[in-house]
Parts: sequence; C-alpha cells; structure tokens
Amino acid sequence: MTIHSLSSTERHKEIVEMIERNKRVSVLDICERFAISEATARRDLEFMDEHDMIQRVYGGAIALDSPSLEVPIIDRQDMNCEQKRLIGLEAAKLINNGETIFLGSGTTVLEVARALVNHKNLTVITNSLPILNTLSKTDNNIIGLGGELRSSELSFIGHITEQSISEFRADKVIIGTPAISLEHGLTHEFMPETMTDRAVLKISSNVIVVADFSKFERVATSFLAPIEKINTIVTDNNLELQLVEAIEQRGVTVICSIVKSAK
Repeated sequence: MTIHSLSSTERHKEIVEMIERNKRVSVLDICERFAISEATARRDLEFMDEHDMIQRVYGGAIALDSPSLEVPIIDRQDMNCEQKRLIGLEAAKLINNGETIFLGSGTTVLEVARALVNHKNLTVITNSLPILNTLSKTDNNIIGLGGELRSSELSFIGHITEQSISEFRADKVIIGTPAISLEHGLTHEFMPETMTDRAVLKISSNVIVVADFSKFERVATSFLAPIEKINTIVTDNNLELQLVEAIEQRGVTVICSIVKSAK
C-alpha cells in the first residue's frame, strides 16, 4: 500500500507511531511523510486530539499524557532527562558568582542546581529538599525554607513558606512549570503550589523559566503569571521555530540547548 492510498484511520495510526518514536511530530513532518497539505495535517491532528489519541501543541503534537499534569517528582526523574540536563547547564551559565538566587522545585530546576556546584559565593534560597541535598556540600550559602511538606514534590509550600519568601530579595529566580502557553501564560495543576510560586515571583525582577519542550502549549487549572512576566526561557531544541519566534515577540529571551538525536 502506498502512502497516497492510506485511509485517514491508517494515517492516524502511523502518526501515533511517529510520536511514540520521536516524542513529538510537527505539521511539516506529517506533510512530508504522507504527501498531504498542511490543512489536511492540521485536521488530522485536531481530530486525533478530540478523540484522545494525541495531545495537540503549537505546530504539531506530542504523546497523550494522563489527564493530570501532576506526576510525582520521583516518577519524573527519567522523563526527558537528557533535555533537562542540558537545560540545567545552559541555565547555570546565566548565574554569576556572588549572586543571590531562588531555585524552585522540580526535576529541571534540580538539574540547574547540579550544574551550580562549582559556582562560588552564591546565596541560594530554595523550598526544594532535593536541591538542598544537592548543594549542601558546596561552600555556598544555602537557605532552606520551611513550611508544609508536599511529599509528591519534596518541596515546602503554604503560608509559612510564603511568609519566609517575602523576607528575601534575589538577583534571579529560576523556576520550572508544568504548563506554559502563549495565550494562558504559566499555569499549574495544584493551587497551593501556585500561591507559593506567586510569592516567589515577587522577590526578583529577573525570572528564568526552565522547561523542556513537553511543557509548552499546555494549559493547567490554576493561573500563575502571564508569559510577559518571564525574562528568559531556557528550553531544548525540540521547540518549533514558530513558537520560539512568537514567544520572543512578547519580549521574552528564549535559549535553546542543543540535544543531539540518537543514532
């Protein structure tokens, strides 16, 4: 059977297989693979998204996730780990010796902390237990925030944490996010953590978001901040160029780490 003679059902099946192999697929990938127009490719993706076959994102699609964006930190350790490691290295380059920084929770921010172990004279404020562990053996000044332990994230949140955060000012804030969208900005699935993150955003005028490609053009329940609140996004090179350009038009600097394809 030739590509041209495939039915839409057969084409949908192959698109799902493409996503399983490559983690995502673009509209142009589909056009080239099946020799169809962009309009047809978009209709395919819209149909598949509506029928819970894939998750539609800007310029293409990614694998369908569970209904909740919330996955415990232990279970996220091996998800897109090479992307996160390289994002961490790129983000660490933005931090100068002697600065005061806030590091939020999450696996991608943890990679930033791992890349900072050789920095000098930092003051690091964090509500993340894994980050406290990672930086505890360095000579930097580490400030851990107390509060209510969120066991799934191994981080402290809530009123006590927010009160502690308000006592500080930082040169830079580095946070992750489960969902980021041009239209809806940064959103979160867990409202109490959103409230803590809102307090974090108030302590610096330089906000850096670290997020791999899978977090983009997703929308969760709880609004954190508009995309214009961000100064810099550090991500990987799997992001569509059109989306990068659209974000930069909002005044946000986008840094894409280079992830080599497996051969």
